[in-house]
Amino acid sequence: MASKSRWADTEEDTVLEAKQKRDKEEKKRLKAEKARKAEEEKRAQAEAEAEAARQRAAQEQQNQDDRPPAKRRKITPEREGKEDGGKTTDNEGGTKLLRFEAGGWGKARSVENYDKLNDIEEGAYGWVARAKEIKTGKVVALKRLKIDSSESVGLPETGLREIQILKDCSHRNIVELREVVVGDDTSRIENVFLVLEFLEHDLMSVLGDMPEPFLASEVKTLLLQLASGVAYLHDHWILHRDLKTSNLLLNNRGQLKIADFGMARYVGDPAPPKLTQLVVTLWYRAPELLLGAKAYGAAVDMWSVGCVFGELLTREPLLQGKTEVDELSKIFELCGMPTDDSWPGFRRLPNARHLRLPKSSPVNTGSVIRARFPLLTSAGSSLLSGLLSLDPDKRPTAREMLQHEFFRQDPKPKHEAMFPTFPSKAGQERRRRRSTPNAPGRGQKAADLGAVDFSGIFASREKEERGAGFSLRMV
Repeated sequence: MASKSRWADTEEDTVLEAKQKRDKEEKKRLKAEKARKAEEEKRAQAEAEAEAARQRAAQEQQNQDDRPPAKRRKITPEREGKEDGGKTTDNEGGTKLLRFEAGGWGKARSVENYDKLNDIEEGAYGWVARAKEIKTGKVVALKRLKIDSSESVGLPETGLREIQILKDCSHRNIVELREVVVGDDTSRIENVFLVLEFLEHDLMSVLGDMPEPFLASEVKTLLLQLASGVAYLHDHWILHRDLKTSNLLLNNRGQLKIADFGMARYVGDPAPPKLTQLVVTLWYRAPELLLGAKAYGAAVDMWSVGCVFGELLTREPLLQGKTEVDELSKIFELCGMPTDDSWPGFRRLPNARHLRLPKSSPVNTGSVIRARFPLLTSAGSSLLSGLLSLDPDKRPTAREMLQHEFFRQDPKPKHEAMFPTFPSKAGQERRRRRSTPNAPGRGQKAADLGAVDFSGIFASREKEERGAGFSLRMV
């Protein structure tokens, strides 16, 4: 006899569900009644406005003959300079009309078109809930932008960037923005919601609930999808700047999508000379950012991809530093102490002058990733070591990662349709959650490293061998 599922409904659940159903039906009825009355008022107002417009038009027609001819107005000014001997290079009149696409000035729809089902989570840049569109019954994720009280007026820059980037992106491994809706009280700027496609899981929660790690073939499939999405972003000059497992969503068909673009931005080529170094959640932050680099590029995202790779293998974040100094210590333990050969120019970074690197021999300047993951193939170890290179110039790009030998070796990446399914976190099932730090907030200042002594972190090699008990199942 099959054992009873721990998610099975009890008698109390049945009573509660019946009550919730009645409340929901009453709420729908009230909404429908409200919408009907609003529609009648709107129709009456439109008829009154149309009648008033007809009367004004008739009055204008009567007075038309008594008015002098109207002076012709220019739509746009003529070009100041002339080319080709005084002849304009524009169209015949020398002017260029400014045209807008039809339908571009429509009013945003109301959030009342969606029925909230349950909260999902609240992050550093917004609150997210599961909701259902009343008209179509489609389930979506509803994200309300978080407004900082220090903002004087308007939407925060992070919210505007997120909307613009999601609007511009179209890729199977990037979450889709359906529309932007507003609350009924439009005078309150915080009533702005992003309607996103709904996916059942985030990768961090799945890893936290799994009794065993993903299979090697499943790890490869997830990494290929992540690299594909990141490659699309980088090809379009977008840095995500907060890649981590809680921002990677997974549906029940094995498809991974990158989400939460609150820290993303366009960078162009070349990138702006000064970018904030206080980006990316601490456990996934590249060493050049921890050392205060203000000029950086796609390599900071690739470091985060390497951290996600390690987390997929162990089901735990790879570098769980408590502070920025502690994070650097853990990076140097895993990847080796930086030298002028392994990372040229690192001493010129703003915070590097505070580092007290060991001068006595022997000093470990090499990576211990191979020892940390002994059952990872040589190609897999090579890819992980490359992604976690201290020198950002030595990290592979997302496009190069897609062509890596690791994905061509056996076991081959598992087909998405063959992925296992998991209980949906958004279905309000109680599950153990692992907390991770949030991304840095706007206006937050980086910590002052002070004088940091790393001379003793390689006193013994015991930590290199900690990974010996790690097991990766192969298929």
